[in-house]
Amino acid sequence: MAVIDLERLNRIAEERDGEFQQGKPFPCMYIDDFLPVETAEKVLAEFPESDAEWNHYNHYNEKKLAITDIDKMGPTAQELYRALMTDEFTSFMTKLTGIEGLITDPELDGAGLHMIRNGGFLNLHTDFLAHTKQTHWSRQISFLIFFNKGCTEEWNANLELWNDDRSECVTSILPKFNRCAMFQCLKPSYHGHPTPLSAPDGRCRKSMAFYMFRDEGHALKLTPTDYRGRPEDSKAKRALIAADRGLLRAYSFVKRHTKLRDGFVDRILKRF
Repeated sequence: MAVIDLERLNRIAEERDGEFQQGKPFPCMYIDDFLPVETAEKVLAEFPESDAEWNHYNHYNEKKLAITDIDKMGPTAQELYRALMTDEFTSFMTKLTGIEGLITDPELDGAGLHMIRNGGFLNLHTDFLAHTKQTHWSRQISFLIFFNKGCTEEWNANLELWNDDRSECVTSILPKFNRCAMFQCLKPSYHGHPTPLSAPDGRCRKSMAFYMFRDEGHALKLTPTDYRGRPEDSKAKRALIAADRGLLRAYSFVKRHTKLRDGFVDRILKRF
């Protein structure tokens, strides 16, 4: 059995033609039952429980776990990523989104399996708009598949999409099991999971991230992740968000111009 039913997905692209570009506050949409249920169940079962297998992203603007090396994932997750990188899937995404020239990223720069435990969060931000290493590549689409059975609004787990001045959350997407959400990466395209997770029985928010790029044919300015506060955030919190944003910007520049990898930083962050 194929890990993705491309015949079904292409039908969805035809039936929902134009929906992505009409999304608010920027082009976006979600698709339920995105994967064959057997694929979704197997990927969920492969999420590691041990801290040792995860990279730790633990700083003021986010608190989450991630696995960004495809070789460290389970066999179904690996097979799924390989399917997402095929020309056939790229053709489907072009048809669905209307964005031409899409390419996939075998390095999974910033992508991978993500897990947020209770108390974890991801402050509002616009994603980095240029690939860290492939300097000609602009990031076009952020693509997420969720693996959260029984998820409700009470978990505070929703993916929030905010307007340009961050005065309002326009779209809030519940990350329910086997739901795929996607949006176009623009400047700005503020989104996040800013309220700390409050799931029952110690359950986690689990997702798979996949990003699509476009080769612009010339070197692009590095634009690191741009974290910002919400209207209800205090001045002190906004100042700390800005300070952390500055540190992350410096790290992004070092990462582009050296061989530094997240694994080295993870060994430091695990101490906190």
